[in-house]
Amino acid sequence: LTVQYLFRQTRKLEAGDTILFHAAAGGVGLIACQWARALGVTVIGTVGSDAKAELAKANGCTHTIVSTRENFVERVKALTGGKGVKVVYDSVGKDTFDGSLDCLRPFGLLASFGNASGPVAPFAPGLLGPKGSLYLTRATLFTHIATREATQAMADDLFAVVQSGAVKIRIDQRYPLAEVAQAHRDLEARKTTGSSVLLP
Repeated sequence: LTVQYLFRQTRKLEAGDTILFHAAAGGVGLIACQWARALGVTVIGTVGSDAKAELAKANGCTHTIVSTRENFVERVKALTGGKGVKVVYDSVGKDTFDGSLDCLRPFGLLASFGNASGPVAPFAPGLLGPKGSLYLTRATLFTHIATREATQAMADDLFAVVQSGAVKIRIDQRYPLAEVAQAHRDLEARKTTGSSVLLP
């Protein structure tokens, strides 16, 4: 549902668009890469290792940037001929925020939807002007699913793309509920790929 609201409501993506998606090999990232491919969208994805780069590419990511050794802003500029992307989807937060703004084309949107590295520090909104009259949103799933009707419409859209086979939900980790602390440690240490499931 997170990918549904990001791609279909926060700013509706269309074939031919180019986006940057941080953490492209994570649970949300792999769904996003597949869904973007189905929409005809070019995805530039940041990942933490070569293995994660291969996984993201196998799931529809057009270009990968291994952020532990590459400057993602420079690579995005190179990949887009200096133009930047239409939207940056950022679930990382503090560590990527400034660079994410620098990856946007004029009138681009930074959709912040998480803060895995910590919350973004306060900043002056005036800096969005000289960077290209940029837009910024901090979207949440709970706002989008505030009514039963909205939730049902989003779920219908999501399940249609899953049932079509365009998006496959990958579960790479399973933890007993008693090990929830370890699951969080693994997520924070970037040791996971795909989705993680807690079992009773």
